[in-house]
Amino acid sequence: MQEIMVEFIGIIAGTLGVIAWIPQIREVWIEGLHEGISLPTFFLVSTALFLWLIYGALVGSISIIIANIAALICILFLILGVVRLRKLES
Repeated sequence: MQEIMVEFIGIIAGTLGVIAWIPQIREVWIEGLHEGISLPTFFLVSTALFLWLIYGALVGSISIIIANIAALICILFLILGVVRLRKLES
């Protein structure tokens, strides 16, 4: 029972973490704004998330795995959107 509660808390935390990316994704893909977005920072965050994903797999935590996959997908959308916008401006 305790393990289920721990994973449930992890799922809630992961969901909130992914929801936090939505305004940034909207700003890039809908509003076309990318000023102030540092791609090196996003690559570093992606590396950290990937390592957390590996950690989650090693310890067998489904909440860590799901949350980090979802966050990596969000960051991938952001990176692709920023690169697309910056190429259009070139």
